Amino acid sequence: MADHADAAAELQEIAILSALEQHKQQQQERGKESAVWCEECDEVIPYKRRELVPGVKHCVQCASDLELRQKRGLA
Repeated sequence: MADHADAAAELQEIAILSALEQHKQQQQERGKESAVWCEECDEVIPYKRRELVPGVKHCVQCASDLELRQKRGLA
């Protein structure tokens, strides 16, 4: 039983470290200028999104797709 608990604790630690790293990267991006065009699909990133998310590089759809790929370990 301890093996399952150890494995669960290790997975939880990996998830926490990953979230912290993502947060750190987002904080570094905040000081940067937002992109006008999405880096994935080349569509215009709406002004309101650029204003609310400083340093944004992707439209909502591409950002969602990228996050899903990262969670699945595909990116």
